[in-house]
Amino acid sequence: MVEKFSQQRDLFESERSFRLLVEGVADYALYMLDPKGIITSWNIGGERIKGYSPQEILGQHFSRFYTETDRANGKPARALGIAREKGRYEEEGWRVRKDGTFFWASVVIDPIYEDGELVGFAKITRDITERRNAQVKLEAMHKQLAESQKFDALGQLTGGVAHDFNNLLMIISGSLHMLKRGADDPAKLQRAISAIETATKRGAALTNQLLTFARRQSVNPQAIDFAERIAAIREVLDAGVGSSVRLGLDIGRDLWPIKTDVSELETALLNLVINARDAMPDGGAVTISARNAVLDEASLTGDFVAIDVTDTGLGIPSDVLDKIFEPFFTTKPIGKGTGLGLSQVHGFAHQAGGTVKVASELGKGTTFTILLPRGEDAPSHDTTGEPGFKGSGTVLLVEDNPDVALVSIGLLEQLGYQVRRVADAEAALREIETDGVDFVFSDIVMPGKMDGLTLAYHLREIRPGLPILLATGYSEVAADVRGDFPILRKPYEIHELSEAIAKLPR
Repeated sequence: MVEKFSQQRDLFESERSFRLLVEGVADYALYMLDPKGIITSWNIGGERIKGYSPQEILGQHFSRFYTETDRANGKPARALGIAREKGRYEEEGWRVRKDGTFFWASVVIDPIYEDGELVGFAKITRDITERRNAQVKLEAMHKQLAESQKFDALGQLTGGVAHDFNNLLMIISGSLHMLKRGADDPAKLQRAISAIETATKRGAALTNQLLTFARRQSVNPQAIDFAERIAAIREVLDAGVGSSVRLGLDIGRDLWPIKTDVSELETALLNLVINARDAMPDGGAVTISARNAVLDEASLTGDFVAIDVTDTGLGIPSDVLDKIFEPFFTTKPIGKGTGLGLSQVHGFAHQAGGTVKVASELGKGTTFTILLPRGEDAPSHDTTGEPGFKGSGTVLLVEDNPDVALVSIGLLEQLGYQVRRVADAEAALREIETDGVDFVFSDIVMPGKMDGLTLAYHLREIRPGLPILLATGYSEVAADVRGDFPILRKPYEIHELSEAIAKLPR
């Protein structure tokens, strides 16, 4: 009898101690609900956080702590349902105090069972408004810092692009001055023409960097002969490395064709040789080599062509190596680089289905390796830079820029075509109603309600067999072509225009 009394007393003391603990906790609202959500107990933490005394809140439904929107959406009943089905409900959200003010709450609801039957819920609520406000302020500071870094990066980009383009314009302007003076020395004239050509290619490459970074550049993958492409742009690469750097080539025999975008590849190579040149302020050597590679790696599997660009420069510090492919990152002084060159190389290689790797040792130089997939088709061959295709007939040129149109007309006439030029898609539709148009050559970006791509799809409906060639220097809609129409990228040379026309279906 005494033992039983002692057990009852211990149980009573234990329950009393637990009740005092729960009721005395001020930082948490700890209370019980019946199976329907009616409040059956209340502690001092609930009174402090939510403002209700036990007399005011006992017997009320716990949904009164929710916002009107949450109540209308059935959130309180849904919370109890989740707690019952999954064994616990947790969330953070707005709750309402007695005085109508809001606070940010951390909420936990646990179901309580007795003999396998649901008898109610235990609910814990904590006011974490201050913590949330601190988090919101921290996120705002991070956003402000990111915006500041973005403007710094844009400033760096602007300075680098302005510097590069001003140099190119200086080359073109000076060379044109020499041509206008009509120098009698043929060698000087040839140097002026060559300088303009090199500057034009460098300007196109710089534009490609910007468009690739902005994801506005269309990609035209095709099988190419790497040795022939290197030979075709050798003079541009020589100009890129400068007179104090030796450029060597080591192209393996029986090299597989490469499936890639020609313009992007040339831009990547030019970026790498210029980067190598800048790493060798006192001169040195750059070697471009290429070999076949069969890969069986986690990230790449299959036949690839590995292109190495190796310099004898300063090397890249280990703390910089992980950052070199980031957009805008550069170790060059302000105005000496855009920070987009290696970013373009990285983006190009991955977009082509390959990758780019780098190995560097301080004081001994750096090797960049571009891995590009093997091309299955036979590569196109053109090393002369001259048109390999002569045509006849009439082309409808759709180009709104009169200066660009003048150049395009000249190139088309050199290829043997008669040209009718209109300035927009609407005029093109009127012109196409007349006889004698053998194919259409249209820019994609044009003023008016209809752009060049929309015009091309419309022409396909009304003239199904009419050959159509599109051109663009910048266009988001070009990505939507998906091979439906051939696209010639501006700026293009006469042999590129000739090749594109030759491939048109007849």
